[in-house]
Amino acid sequence: MPRDIDVLVLGGAGVDTIVHVPQLPLPFADSHMIRPGITTRAGQSGDFVALGLTALDLRTHHVDLLGDDHEGDLVRALHRDHGIPLTALPHPAGTKRAVNLVGPDGRRQSLYDATRTDGPDRLPESPVRRLAAASRHAHVVITHPWMHALPLLREARTTLSTDLHDWDGADPYHEPYALAADLVFLSTAALTDPERTLRDIASRGRARTVVATAGADGALLLADGELIRIPAVEPPGPVVDTNGAGDAFAAGFLFGRLNGEDARRCALYGAIAGAHACTVPSTRTGAVSRADLLARAAAVGPAGRPRPLPGETAARRSGGPPPVRVTVGADARPVRG
Repeated sequence: MPRDIDVLVLGGAGVDTIVHVPQLPLPFADSHMIRPGITTRAGQSGDFVALGLTALDLRTHHVDLLGDDHEGDLVRALHRDHGIPLTALPHPAGTKRAVNLVGPDGRRQSLYDATRTDGPDRLPESPVRRLAAASRHAHVVITHPWMHALPLLREARTTLSTDLHDWDGADPYHEPYALAADLVFLSTAALTDPERTLRDIASRGRARTVVATAGADGALLLADGELIRIPAVEPPGPVVDTNGAGDAFAAGFLFGRLNGEDARRCALYGAIAGAHACTVPSTRTGAVSRADLLARAAAVGPAGRPRPLPGETAARRSGGPPPVRVTVGADARPVRG
């Protein structure tokens, strides 16, 4: 079967209600008057990855469980409007939904509706097998019940990536994803020793590339045993919302990987895409285009280099993408429903 899908995104479709608050944590009060107000829109982790990949001209297909409800209609409309093929499998518990509190500095706190986690523990295997067989790569979001798709994807011999989001390095829920994927993304937000966690993932699992995003501090890249610090990149405008920044980073990185770039260049693409996402209000969707991504990467210039970590060899310092100054906001929380 021809592999006419570049990236199959599995899971992570849902709806967020965005609430702009005067500060985080929100002070206790009987009421708050807020601006610019409250907006409900489709877009959770899988949706944002699919949007980012599509904007970069990768042939993308999204599959997830959706309810026969208003939220499901919003998700279907989002994909239709952006030309993203969607396979919507029925979910009796309803479409995933969350409330995101967003502060003036763009930081956010997410509240996920756990009632939407109820329902079947198993997926219909036939559509998953069919889509996997047609895909070059699969990106699996850590939403229930997509862990059960991991063996099917391995059987199809497609490469895998996943995003563990704010994993603490110990929660067993994340571990099957971490150990099954060839490429692992996560955030440093809950890690006390990021290097140890990255090396643990690589030593125990299949991944030879592990990336931990660290907000304004850039990212840590572990590639073939070498740990490299990827500096942050200056956003192209004011930071207004960090929702979806980690998903944009993953999309940019995958764009580079599927185009044969080395891991450092992939990380540069991810940093640029993540920085762009921070400048777009989450109440409207907007991902960096392929042309803008390549132009911004080229504008950095060939002379710069990522800042090496202590102990990195001189030979290793001589290669890789230029240093960038990207502000990537905190990654989205894992959605288990």
